[in-house]
Amino acid sequence: MKVAALGDAHLGRSYLPYSVDGVNVRELDFESSFEAAVDLALAQAPDAVLWLGDIFDHPRPTYRSYRLAQRALARIRHHGIPAVVITGNHDTPRLPGTASPYAALADTFGADVHFAHRMAYERIELPGLVVHAVPQMLTAEATVEALDQAAASRSLDSSNLLLAHPLVPSVERRYADINEIEVDDRLLRADLVLLGHYHVHTRVRPGVWYAGSTDTFTFADDPGRPKGIVVLDTDTGQCRHLALPHQRPLVTLPTVDALGLSPAEVAALVFERVAAVPQGAVARLYLEGVDPEAYRLLDLHAVHEAAGAGLHLKLEPSFVDAAMPVADLADLASMPARWDGYVDGQDLTGFDATGIRRLGHDYLVRAVEEAG
Repeated sequence: MKVAALGDAHLGRSYLPYSVDGVNVRELDFESSFEAAVDLALAQAPDAVLWLGDIFDHPRPTYRSYRLAQRALARIRHHGIPAVVITGNHDTPRLPGTASPYAALADTFGADVHFAHRMAYERIELPGLVVHAVPQMLTAEATVEALDQAAASRSLDSSNLLLAHPLVPSVERRYADINEIEVDDRLLRADLVLLGHYHVHTRVRPGVWYAGSTDTFTFADDPGRPKGIVVLDTDTGQCRHLALPHQRPLVTLPTVDALGLSPAEVAALVFERVAAVPQGAVARLYLEGVDPEAYRLLDLHAVHEAAGAGLHLKLEPSFVDAAMPVADLADLASMPARWDGYVDGQDLTGFDATGIRRLGHDYLVRAVEEAG
């Protein structure tokens, strides 16, 4: 059996202050990549299509994002192909009892699409394949329990495919994220396993893969690695990654080593570097050991004008004698806990303390991603 899977489209994700007809440019990028991913999946003539979570960037997607997902499911249904959808850490409600955006989709497509969105293990039988769907849970304990249920429900007559959306610690962590649930990959017990959450296609171990995202989010997201979909042959165990073409490049320009250079020499190197920004790219340029005065004299408006072929340019200066001792730097991993401690110490009578805590986490994660 051949299945096509895509993960982490994050419809609705928007950043960078640029828009077209009132829609954020990067949001349009994610939409275009998602639609192309669905096209590519259907072009493989698969026996099933799988969505591995975080199709939406938020548990309350906009109508725009919702319609895109709805239209994609209608196209899959039109092709007569069964589909399985699980939720991820971004598009799962944070509180029990809060409605999921997938609930309304299930009302419409329930006969043709199998949704695992109720924070409970789901067993789906397809011809020659049993799919064990473990959606995002509220706790690690609930996730482990669901994975145990999946292992206990394995078929002896058909291939078993596990779908889940965890953070596996054996894979290099690139950035912090909200509502992550970490599980040891030894708990992923099935003949084959496809995972959402990690944005780079990665083989965790034999028979276990992260599908990867459908677009590159930030520089912390390894923009040098292609994004796309995976096609898995459940008979042979072969998993292929198919890259999506024509995506917006995120490029790191050659670093300017500014130590000992005059302001004029620094400026000349900066202009040389930014002139090479590819068309439409999001670019960053590191200036190492730059004198603060030389940076102050840099005509930033002219620099950005020179990089006009790109969408966005970010300068990353490292100033001479301005390095902060490592011991004085806050551990990024500790910031959510620090925020929680601050919120707990405030008098929030009449306010939604959980919502405030969540909002702080979202801002911290976004700051870490964009800084990466």
